[in-house]
Order: sequence, then C-alpha cells, then structure tokens
Amino acid sequence: MRGILIKRYGGPEVLEYGELPDPTPGSGEVQIRVRVAGVNFTDVYQRTGVYPGTLPFSPGVEGVGTVEKLGPGVTSVKVGDRVGWVLLKGGYAELAVVPADRLVPVPASIDDRTAGAILLQGMTAHFLLRDCYRVTKGEWILVHAAAGGVGLLMTQIAHRIGARIIGTTSTEEKAALAREAGADEIVLYTKEDFQQATRRITGGAGVGVVYDSVGKTTFDKSLDSLRARGYMVLFGASSGPVPPLDPQVLNRKGSLYLTRPTLGNYISTREELLLRARELFDWVSKGELEVRAEHDYPLANAAQAHADLEERKTTGKLLIAISESGA
Repeated sequence: MRGILIKRYGGPEVLEYGELPDPTPGSGEVQIRVRVAGVNFTDVYQRTGVYPGTLPFSPGVEGVGTVEKLGPGVTSVKVGDRVGWVLLKGGYAELAVVPADRLVPVPASIDDRTAGAILLQGMTAHFLLRDCYRVTKGEWILVHAAAGGVGLLMTQIAHRIGARIIGTTSTEEKAALAREAGADEIVLYTKEDFQQATRRITGGAGVGVVYDSVGKTTFDKSLDSLRARGYMVLFGASSGPVPPLDPQVLNRKGSLYLTRPTLGNYISTREELLLRARELFDWVSKGELEVRAEHDYPLANAAQAHADLEERKTTGKLLIAISESGA
C-alpha cells in the first residue's frame, strides 16, 4: 500500500510518502480501506514530538473507510461496512487496522468527506461544551480560533444551546465565517486586545469559560478574561506549549479553574464514543450542524496540508483524499 511514514520528529518535510507493508488485522481488529483521513493539530503535535511516541510511525488519528478484512473474533461489523474512527494512528495510508470496538458506523445519510470532517473535531466540540464545562443558555463564553475546524463547530453548538459567544479570529474573512456560525461578537486579535475587548463586551464581568486551543500566546490573557470562578479550558497549543504555572495564580485571579482535557478520556467507553458520534451525525443529517471541509489534499501532499494548517492559511477542516469513495 501507499502511505506516509515518520522516521524522525520535525517539520512537515519529515512526512515521507512511499510504499509500506499492508497491515494485517489481529484478533478483534479490522482492516479498513481508507477513503478520507482528517488532518488535525494532534497530527502536528505527534510529528514534532510535542506528543512523543515510538518511531517510526504512520500518522493520522482520524479516518473513514470501508471494511475489507476481519480479524479473528470480530462479529460487530462485516466486510463492506462504512466506518470511521478517531485517536488511532495510521490514517495517512491506503489501508489501516483498527480495533473493531473503536469503530463508529457511518450512516448512509453522511458522505465520507463529511464523516471525515466531523468525527474528531465534532466530538471534541461536543465534550468541551457538554461535559468538560457545561455551557448554559445566556452566559458569555470566549472561543479562540473561532473560524478553525473545532471553532466553527463549537460556535454552532454553543449557539444552539443559547450561549452568548465571543470569537477571536485573525482576519475579516474568518470573522464572517464565525458570525455566520453564530458568534455574537468577534474580536480580530490582530487589531484589538482580546482580553480588553472581552471585558468591554461583558461590562467588566468577564466570561464564564474560555476555550483555548492556541496556548502560549493567548493563555495569560485568557485567564484575565474570566469572571471569578471561571473555567480555563486549554485543549490545544497551536502557538506552542504553555509555560509551567504556579497554581496560586488561579487563586489571585478569582479562584479560577484550569483543565487540560483530551478527547480520549471522554470517549473511553464504547457507549460514550457512539453517543457522541450518533448525536453529531443526527445534527448533520437534519441540517442543524454545518460541516466546512473545503481543503482536500492528495495523500502524497500530506506535508503541504500540515504546512497550511500550521500557517493558519485555512478555515474549517483539512482532509486527505486517499481513495475514491462510493458515497
């Protein structure tokens, strides 16, 4: 099969495209013909070693495809089923092996590209708003990178809940997308201090929660944007990791809460995995959640996808098209 292999940590150039051995499913596993792979900052963190692992490895933690072979003991799926998965490496390849109990069935109403664009980022938005901190109707929240893949989904879901949303973006074009998704106020952080703007918008009170996927460059001012007993939800580090923090800072700034969640802990059971996926697919099927996936790359151009993502050249979801889809 053709695929991507990473032999050393580094920039996009370490994504090597070439011939790889076909993976064979073991007990309880399934071989998938990959149709679409999602591109995520998790892939970048693994490529650079921010999330260290074992080298070499095939990247890509999210994919959609068709079941080709069943390993011993698999009865929950059959050959030909359309399925998706998240948080398992190997998506940047024509074939992947995935444990059967981590597969999500993809309904006929959802095409491969949409499924590939919604699973990881959609479930991330779902758990952040529903479980990590439960957003309520009428409260002010701050969403950084509101025109990004997760940001646009979070903004739509928070708008459905009835929250009042402040979104940060870098350009007017991205601001328009965030407004369309339901943001009540937009702060162009390239032109205005988002912390001062947040205090102004909320009448000095601050927001109940900040959702920060940016990290190093926004963290301190994000803390200063919170009301007393507010929640700082740090779920990414696109600008770099946050330096060590003295917990006493949280006390001085108003008895704040700080969490660094990851999706894996919120889909640790099959029941939770399927619940989140089903609700997302249901919203999309009913037209209640729009999925933006405007950037497709051939598998051989995975390095360019990483470069574009890191340089903030895109909005919405980036996808790698691996094989022709029948959906």
